[in-house]
Amino acid sequence: MALDPSEMKGRKLGRVLTKLGKVTRDQVHEALAIQQTRKVKLGQLLVELNYCTERDVLAALAGQAGMSFESLDGFDIPEDIRDVIPAESVRSYEVIPLEYNKTSRRIKIAMKTPDNFRAVDDLRLLLGGNVDAVVGDPAAIDALIKKYFSKQESITDVVSELASDERVKNMGARGADSIDIDSLMEMAGDNQVIKLLNLVLLQAIKDRASDIHFEPFENEFKMRYRIDGVLYEMVPPPKQLGPAITSRVKVMANLDIAERRLPQDGRIELTIGGNPVDLRVAVLPTMWGESVVMRVLDRSNVELSLDRLGLRDDDMTTFRRLIRKPNGIVVVTGPTGSGKTTTLYAALAELNDIETKILTAEDPVEYDIDGLCQCQVNTETGTTFAKLLRSFLRQDPDVILVGEIRDLETAQIAVQASLTGHLVLSTLHTNDAPSSVVRMLDLGLESFLLTATLEGVVAQRLVRKVCANCKEFYTPTEEELMELSLKPEDVRSRRFARGKGCDRCNGSGYKGRLALYELMTLDDEAREMIMKNASTALLKHHARKRGMRVLRESGLMAIYDGTTTIDEVVRETLADE
Repeated sequence: MALDPSEMKGRKLGRVLTKLGKVTRDQVHEALAIQQTRKVKLGQLLVELNYCTERDVLAALAGQAGMSFESLDGFDIPEDIRDVIPAESVRSYEVIPLEYNKTSRRIKIAMKTPDNFRAVDDLRLLLGGNVDAVVGDPAAIDALIKKYFSKQESITDVVSELASDERVKNMGARGADSIDIDSLMEMAGDNQVIKLLNLVLLQAIKDRASDIHFEPFENEFKMRYRIDGVLYEMVPPPKQLGPAITSRVKVMANLDIAERRLPQDGRIELTIGGNPVDLRVAVLPTMWGESVVMRVLDRSNVELSLDRLGLRDDDMTTFRRLIRKPNGIVVVTGPTGSGKTTTLYAALAELNDIETKILTAEDPVEYDIDGLCQCQVNTETGTTFAKLLRSFLRQDPDVILVGEIRDLETAQIAVQASLTGHLVLSTLHTNDAPSSVVRMLDLGLESFLLTATLEGVVAQRLVRKVCANCKEFYTPTEEELMELSLKPEDVRSRRFARGKGCDRCNGSGYKGRLALYELMTLDDEAREMIMKNASTALLKHHARKRGMRVLRESGLMAIYDGTTTIDEVVRETLADE
């Protein structure tokens, strides 16, 4: 019995099943009576009582959601629509294409459950067209996925297909500047372009890449992605596809496709393999076209726990003591991409409880975390770090995070906030912990204010970890040891590790990253030295005398633990003068 789904939308399950003629009212009442004594869903009870089948219940649930149900018995996916959704997306979202209209770009899909809204939203975004969904028999959908979409499609395959496609060759017939908006829109909506971009995104997220780069050059168009801080190149697509790929990204990020002379920023939100993934998009006009970088913010991938940062036990105790202080400033320092934000988020995650009010000023907000009031800096509206900080003080906070201390005004308000009983966490860009003191004085901050408020500085670097799957131990050469100012007799009893390179680490020998820390706390003597304008070298000497472990020493300990290599530590840390 076929009914219009709109007649069933929002009705109770028992009513829908009765309307479909699958059960009687008495059978529904009997199941409802049993349900009073057992915490079981009504549909499950009716199946247990043999009054209907699981397929009947699924059809009723589809009706409740205002959707049609299709059994898919004996259905074969027509050849001309098998390529509409990339195989990776079919497997990831567990959907199959049923119909496709090329002119209107309308696609009809079947999915296993009526509550798979993310699949519909994401496919609408990924495919750039309208998506109509029906519910299908799960077993039939699995069988069709296995039959038509089990082959792993690679980026290389799609690029090869595109290189031999006549339409792609014609795309390059006119220069990038002479392409009109209609042509750009048409290119951005091309199925092969969409398939390539989707594969690149899925591959990057699967390989835990932090950034994806699309770069136009005079004679080629490069695609690269960054894993564990190192860029790897993908198979480059035909050069004339550059504007099409760029336009497709701009369409997905709701950017102006016609604007090709100004930088633009946007955001794409997806759910890949059940995990929410945010892509921050930055478009930059260059000499040969628009360069696009997508920052991948995979919320399931971020380690927001102090225990997982890699702090050694003594440093962990000191750091926990610092962030538990009732007031004062704690600064995390290091170059761009050294994990400062992650360290601060981990600290906030530890402090985030019902009794603590936490406010953050960020540029931009990278991860939204429950329980934190997060604000974004916006220079266009004049919402600077300093302006936000001023407003924060009237919001009765306990802990304040300032994304970065960039100028004197921000530094002064941070000091005021800490003097009035708030804990302020922030970042700076300096090479090591002691030089942060000099940097803040250089901004113009009075030394007596700095000594009254600064509690500690954490400097950090990220080094790649040796891949656990292909790890081997070896004896380093004298040249390698000299890089660390070591002699063979210094390391007689030590073991050094490296990765041979395997499938899991893309042949690099490294998988994942580890933070090296340098933690400086201020005592009365250090404060007195700052008041007397002591040099960075003197401050460093004093801190080391008190037990501070410099970055190079942290790196050495990680090498001796077998977690990283000599090359990585030499690359990321400076030798002691």
